[in-house]
Amino acid sequence: MTNQTMEEMNTQMSSNTRRGLLVLNCVILAIGNCAGPLVMRLYFVRGGKRIWFSSWLETAGWPFILIPLIIIYMRRRSKKGSNAELFFMKPRLFGCSVVIGILTGLDNYLYAYGVAKLPVSTSALIIASQLAFTAVFAYFLVKMKFTSYSVNAVFLLSIGAGVLALHTSSDRPANESSQEYYLGFFMTIAAAVLYAFILPFIELIYMKAKQAITYTLVLEMQMVVCFFATIFCTVGMLVNNDFQAIPREAKEYELGEAKYYLVVVLSGMIWQCFFLGELGVVFSASSLVSGIVIAVLLPVTEILAVIFFAEKFQAEKGVSLALSLWGFVSYFYGEIQDNKRKKNPTPETQLLQTPNP
Repeated sequence: MTNQTMEEMNTQMSSNTRRGLLVLNCVILAIGNCAGPLVMRLYFVRGGKRIWFSSWLETAGWPFILIPLIIIYMRRRSKKGSNAELFFMKPRLFGCSVVIGILTGLDNYLYAYGVAKLPVSTSALIIASQLAFTAVFAYFLVKMKFTSYSVNAVFLLSIGAGVLALHTSSDRPANESSQEYYLGFFMTIAAAVLYAFILPFIELIYMKAKQAITYTLVLEMQMVVCFFATIFCTVGMLVNNDFQAIPREAKEYELGEAKYYLVVVLSGMIWQCFFLGELGVVFSASSLVSGIVIAVLLPVTEILAVIFFAEKFQAEKGVSLALSLWGFVSYFYGEIQDNKRKKNPTPETQLLQTPNP
């Protein structure tokens, strides 16, 4: 973090605690990032057709966040009594969370549309380009510095998405028109770009919050963001008459009505893991690290999609995956080298950092 306020907040938490939170949130993010697309795709391939409903499910599990918040509040109340604060979020941060929630609701729809039209292995590769966009937005919003390695990673990830765009005919499902497929392709790219903006925007809000950012506050933000994202998608469902169609769709679902509702509930729970983990990683590290974790999980999602949905893994997907992995390695190698330079500065670097008398 380059902002002084952020540095002061970082000192409030020991490095071991922050590292432990980072690992925990990475695990939570991994569960949501890998399982979320698979459960969403299962909904569509077995007879689900409601895109607004599917996007609504991505954040409809927000009430689950009340459980840890209530536990934390009861512990706080046992120590402070009636003086314990019910919420830490101030109006400024609440307003920013509302904006993020609306943007997240829009992104949910764009992403759900892509998953409805594309195989998981294809949509996951497109979403991997999010890291490139995140790096660009992080540069402008939070002054994240570019290195030759990060520029190389951005270039490789962009080329990887381009390879998929040029070779899509063999990947299109048999019952889907070319127009629907290409629309799903570009909607997924739009989802990647929008979410790449949201991540550093959240980091910027942390920097400008004018209050200490604690993990409890992150949970409160998560609840507000998901609540307003759900409201956004609820409006779409009302316009599209999804609520009336759900009972009929459940009865016609290929796996049966009971499993339809099981898929729906699992989807809501798993996507909460994604959003909670993503906000937690931004809190524990940075928006770019969050984007990297999402991108690094790409091979896992690819393998799971091939196993569970018997999706084809054509040559262009292999090239795109190789370019993406190359980009990840390039970025991580650059981060390792940068950390080494900071720990062991050269005489030239020390001379440059020495203030003039």
